[in-house]
Amino acid sequence: MFLADVVGTVVSPVQIPILDAKKLLVLRPVTPTGERTAKTRIGIDTIGAGTGDRVLVIDEGNSSRQILGAPDAPVKTLIVGFVDSVELGGETVYDSSAGQS
Repeated sequence: MFLADVVGTVVSPVQIPILDAKKLLVLRPVTPTGERTAKTRIGIDTIGAGTGDRVLVIDEGNSSRQILGAPDAPVKTLIVGFVDSVELGGETVYDSSAGQS
């Protein structure tokens, strides 16, 4: 699992039945304090996230397939939760209600 900021959306002409009606989002992995940590990637949205949200992401195929209820689906990266706040050592380093990013 990792934290990521949603930085955009993807529109694809590829027709994979498990992805019908699923939104694909561009994710920028970040540290708990918001520094970029890796290359951007695409994730399947399961929570209604949008650009500007900080999210929790599963990046493992079996877990993603179990969440989607599709044992044979060609999926790996799945957005599973919104991040409201992050606390490190007793200090809040991210708070979505404060408009931080």
